[in-house]
Amino acid sequence: MAASEDTITDDGNHTVELTVLDNEESAANGGSAAASSEEITPLLTQIERPKINIFSVSRSRRKPRELVIKASETEISPVSQFMLWAWSGSRYSGLLCMALSSVIYFVMEILSENFTAQSIPLFETAFVRCTVTLILSYIWLRRIGLPIFGATHPRKLLLLRSLVGDLSLLSFIYCIQRIPFSLAILLSFTTPIMASIVARIILYEKLKITEIGGLACSFSGMLFIFQQMLTTQGTEKTEEASNSSFRGSNHIYAALIGFFSSITGGISYCLIKAAAKATDQPVVTVLSFAILASPAAGICTFAFEEFVLPSFNSLSLMLALGILSFLAEVFLAHGLQLEKINKAANVMFMEAALSQLWGIGTSSIAPSLGRLVGCLLILISVSFTMFFGPEKENE
Repeated sequence: MAASEDTITDDGNHTVELTVLDNEESAANGGSAAASSEEITPLLTQIERPKINIFSVSRSRRKPRELVIKASETEISPVSQFMLWAWSGSRYSGLLCMALSSVIYFVMEILSENFTAQSIPLFETAFVRCTVTLILSYIWLRRIGLPIFGATHPRKLLLLRSLVGDLSLLSFIYCIQRIPFSLAILLSFTTPIMASIVARIILYEKLKITEIGGLACSFSGMLFIFQQMLTTQGTEKTEEASNSSFRGSNHIYAALIGFFSSITGGISYCLIKAAAKATDQPVVTVLSFAILASPAAGICTFAFEEFVLPSFNSLSLMLALGILSFLAEVFLAHGLQLEKINKAANVMFMEAALSQLWGIGTSSIAPSLGRLVGCLLILISVSFTMFFGPEKENE
C-alpha cells in the first residue's frame, strides 16, 4: 500500500495530518514501528484473554468427566455385574439364564405356599399373571425402542408360539384340577424331554449320549421324589381335596390332557428358540404369548369358575408373583435362545430339587432316602450340564 499524506486546514488554525503507511514500510521505519507497536499492544492483550478463558474452560470440563467415571464405577454393584455377565457375558449365559429362571420359579412356589391368605381359582391367578406379563413386556419393548410385534418375517413363528403356549397352559390348568397334584407335576416335568425330542425333529439338534444320559438321570430323580410324595402325609391332605373329582371323572382322560400339555409345552420351547433368534429379542416372544394368554385366561375365569374378589394382601401377592413370572419367562426365553434345548431343558429340573430340599430344611416335608437320592441325581445331572455342557460356540 502506497504512502499518502493529506493536510486539512480550517479557519481556526487547526491542522489535521493523516498519514497511511504500508506494513513493510512501517516495519522499516523505527519511529513508526514504535507507534504501531503502541497501537497493536491492546490487540495482543485481547488475544491473550481468550487463551486464558479457553484454558479455564477446558480445565472445568475435566472435573465432570472424572465425576461421571467415578459415579459409573460406584453404581455398578457385584449383583449387577453378575446379571450382565449371566445375560451376555460368557458362553455359560444360556445355562445361567435357565438356572435363574428355575430359581425364580422356586421362589414363586415358596411365596405362594407361605403367604397365601385366600383361595384364588387357578384361571383367575393365571389371568393376573398373564396380564402383568403383558404390561411389563410392552413397557420393556417401548423403553428400548423396538416394535411391539417385532419384524414382519418372524410373526408367523410368534403367532404359533402364542397359540401352542396357550394350549399348554390351559390344558395344564385343566389337568391339575382333576388329577392328584403330584401326578400333575410329574407329567409337567416330562416337558423337557418332549422339548428335546421335538428339537431333534424340528430344529435338527443333535442329541449326544451324555445329553440323553443327563435327561434320563434328572427324570429318574423326579421319579424318586414323587414316588415318595405320594406316600407322605403332607401330600395326602392336598390329594384328598382332589380325589373326589379324581375318582368321579375320567382320570385317564385328564392324564392324557396333562400329557398333551407337556407335548405342546415342548413344541412351545422350540418355537420360543426359533422366534427369539429370528427377532433377536426374547421379550417379543413373551409379549406374543401374553397377548393371547391374558384374554383366554380371563374368559375361562368367568366361564368355568366363580370369580373371587381378592383381598389387598392376596392381590399384592398375585402382582408380585406376576412380576416374578415375567422375569422367569424372559430368562427362560433368553436361555433357549442361546443354548441347545436339550441342555437348557435339563437345567429346569433344578426347580424340583430346590423345592424338595427347602421343604426338608423347613421340616414341611418328611425326609426320606428316596427323596434325597432323587435330589442328588438331579443336582449331579444339572451340575454336569452346567460345567461341562456349553459348547465353545453357542448355536
